[in-house]
Amino acid sequence: MDELFELRVPHSAEAEQAVIGAMLIDPACVPDVLQRAKSEDFYLELNRDVFDTISSMYVFGKTVDPITVLDQLRIRGCLRDNSQSYLLELMQLTPTAANVMKYVEILRGQSLLRALLKVGNDITEMVRTGAGEADAMLEAAERKVYALRQGRTVGGLVTISSVIQDVYNQISVMAAEGSKMPGLPTGLPDLDSAILGLNKGDLVVIASRPGMGKTSIALNIALSVAKTSNKIVAVFSLEMSREQLAVRLLAGEGLIDGQKLLTGRLSQADWERIGTAASVISETDILIDDNPALSVADMNAQCRRLDNLGLVVIDYLQLMQSAGSGHTYAGESRTTAVSDMSRALKIMAKELNVPVVCLSQLSRANEGRTNKRPALSDLRESGAIEQDADIVIGLYREGYYDKECPTPNDAEAIILKNRHGEPRKIPLMWLPEYTSYVSADRRHDDNEY
Repeated sequence: MDELFELRVPHSAEAEQAVIGAMLIDPACVPDVLQRAKSEDFYLELNRDVFDTISSMYVFGKTVDPITVLDQLRIRGCLRDNSQSYLLELMQLTPTAANVMKYVEILRGQSLLRALLKVGNDITEMVRTGAGEADAMLEAAERKVYALRQGRTVGGLVTISSVIQDVYNQISVMAAEGSKMPGLPTGLPDLDSAILGLNKGDLVVIASRPGMGKTSIALNIALSVAKTSNKIVAVFSLEMSREQLAVRLLAGEGLIDGQKLLTGRLSQADWERIGTAASVISETDILIDDNPALSVADMNAQCRRLDNLGLVVIDYLQLMQSAGSGHTYAGESRTTAVSDMSRALKIMAKELNVPVVCLSQLSRANEGRTNKRPALSDLRESGAIEQDADIVIGLYREGYYDKECPTPNDAEAIILKNRHGEPRKIPLMWLPEYTSYVSADRRHDDNEY
């Protein structure tokens, strides 16, 4: 019975042996193999032990050859009676190391089939036992299948050695490319320098009082990412229509007065700038959904179906309660509801492995203070936002509160929480006629806030 089960589990012993044999014949191919293959791709334990040993040796800069690998197998407690003869056999069975990446593809294909078999069994068992509502089970099934498409698994313990290898590969890629910033550019250089760009899996919250321009800065960021990364940017607007967002994008990109766009009182030069801006924006992969009744689950489901997704922008958090998230909040406080939303957004960012920029309103608490700059405690209706978010940015303009302010368009992006650095203030300039934020021409004194 065990032999029959063995035959039903997808794997290719020949491909596993050929990959390891190639690594032993030509150690120069080891880094290429390690970027594509993982320990769990090997079904046979003996092959997995040898692969893990070679992987560990490479990370620590040790020479890889049959003798050193055999010694490391002994040190790691993986040495078997036939290990020496098996390594020699692998080298003899491997026709050439030149085709190693072809062998890796076969290896990964069989590994994916095994993972798919497990997911299928899990979904079948979940449905058979009736573990939850139908919508919840569908969401769980989609999450499991999407994780496979991303080359990951949902849950389960992973060895630290494989995690270290992933990090090592990421650092190697950045070093080779000469990258100074791991994340996607926001279009605001000083902000990028402080938060290291928009990083995969991060939940970035941009908060302000109504009318401060949080939608505008989010659109600035969305357009910057779309233009520079050639990736899809998904924008979910629960407040403004897609036409309103398009007007703002045109105004900001073309530096055209928004009032002129709305009234149609445009000069020939304005029309030329509109044409240029429209051409630039149309060439990007920005997708907009302005359905005001969206839930986090709805957004997540749409994003899972997008290949080459780079960024998700949501405007804005507090409106999502009315959209419903599959839960009923009768008898619960708004704080509980919004807390659930913020947690779901962080999970979505991790699952999609892209940055999620979510806008949020601030409470009126800051308006009662002499210093009206926002603080983390001002986040409206949820202390959980500051816990779930990786980065929290508060927008502030003195001219918003003081109409007699001599510099009404001077603004600050105050980084209230930053998992990639220290909290700080970033000077910006607000261009009201274009509803756009740009980097400040001069720096403000870095006073305490």
